[in-house]
Amino acid sequence: MGEGNTDHITFAPAYTPAESGDKESAASVTKAVRTEDNDGTFVPDPVAERRLVRKIDLRVIPTCMLIYVLSFLDRSNIGNAKILNADVGDSLQQATRITNQQYVDSLVIFFVAYSVFEIPSVIMLKKAYPSRWFAFIMLGWGAMTMVQATVSNFGGLVGVRFILGAFEAGFFTGIVYFLTFWYRPDERALRIALIAACATLGGAFGGAIAFGVGFMDKDRGIEGWRWLCIIEGGLTCLFSVVALLILPDYPETVRWLTPSERALAIARLRGDSPLGLEKLAPKKMRAAFLDFRLYVHYIVFLCVSAPFSGFSLFTPTIVSGLGFEGLAAQLFTVPPFAVAFVFTVIVSWLADRRQSWSFPSLICLVFAGISFIIQGVLSPTAFTARYVFLCFATAFSFACNPLLLNYLTVNVRGTSEMTVNIPLNITISTLGQIIGLFLYKPNEAPGYPTGHYTNAALMLFGAVLVAHLRWLYARRNRCLSPGEKKWRV
Repeated sequence: MGEGNTDHITFAPAYTPAESGDKESAASVTKAVRTEDNDGTFVPDPVAERRLVRKIDLRVIPTCMLIYVLSFLDRSNIGNAKILNADVGDSLQQATRITNQQYVDSLVIFFVAYSVFEIPSVIMLKKAYPSRWFAFIMLGWGAMTMVQATVSNFGGLVGVRFILGAFEAGFFTGIVYFLTFWYRPDERALRIALIAACATLGGAFGGAIAFGVGFMDKDRGIEGWRWLCIIEGGLTCLFSVVALLILPDYPETVRWLTPSERALAIARLRGDSPLGLEKLAPKKMRAAFLDFRLYVHYIVFLCVSAPFSGFSLFTPTIVSGLGFEGLAAQLFTVPPFAVAFVFTVIVSWLADRRQSWSFPSLICLVFAGISFIIQGVLSPTAFTARYVFLCFATAFSFACNPLLLNYLTVNVRGTSEMTVNIPLNITISTLGQIIGLFLYKPNEAPGYPTGHYTNAALMLFGAVLVAHLRWLYARRNRCLSPGEKKWRV
């Protein structure tokens, strides 16, 4: 960070106090944003900083949470649609006359598009500004979700799912990238958790919404699953306008902060976070692809992505295999995701407080693996016990996501590098999501041994890799010269 001398605090050119027209002088701004410790190092005024972070939080976090709920609903409602009103012959699978394999193929094509457009979407976010890009892709995937309501055969479903994946590709990765411009490393995991955990909240809402929409079956001659796509896609399209108006771009350009708040927002992140107005450097971006240390991070995230996609898209099917049928199967998908939401937020809050993200990740990976093993060992008819461990496995699996994402971001340095490494992490992990699509085989219901044992192996392997990363960063830190920035173990 900058030194105590005021000359080391740099304001964005368009927003220096002298040019902003604000009555505050440069001296008052400097006083508001910093104090000095004994060695002259920049130290933010804690009261001003807390006030600033609350102000940013109120603008950014609820908006991103709601958008991610909508994103998750739109991508995963196909899982609810597959069995919605199946007891009366009106499910998506029955209406489109697709086989189980064709259903899985339609899921795979979504992730193919998702992986292909991940990095280009984040680069466009940087060039087009976050608020505009998020609004654009929201409008796109919301529209495609509504179009999904019109499909009548396998070809139409595959085409819609591919375009839907292309639009959704940049959102979650873009949000993680976007947060690095606004928050310090020890503030990110909780915020990522609040947003990522909305996948679990979306799963809970998805089941509840599908339960309610199921009663609209054949209303105006339209099947319930088509109403589900129309309603959820329409909500996303409407909220894209709200996102455009509410979401900020970068601390250097935002206009709803005072000059002192803007200066503090920039200065407190210096040295720890990328800069919004910094131009991308192609040479650094190419070098980021060759940093093989980070590929260990990517493989760990691949390991947790398999159960993520499996639970997201097959929980209604898994729950129906536990003895629940029809609309009741939709309703009983809610508790696993609700438990996971609460657990993920608590674990991430504790991790940020201790500034330790790898150790909680390791613990969650181990316990998730154990939960999957127990589900595989239990008798297929032990419905209550298997449902309890489904809740445990969902909670521990989902809690890993924000911890591992922040563990990556705190060990990536530079705007150009961050622009490549965050989406590359999600792109590679998409392979794990594709693997997850093939784990819960219909012919293995209700026990699903392949799904449970494969997920257990992936989670335990991920735990071994996290332990390796802890050892690697600890060894690197021992080799650093005095004053060099340490790696986050």
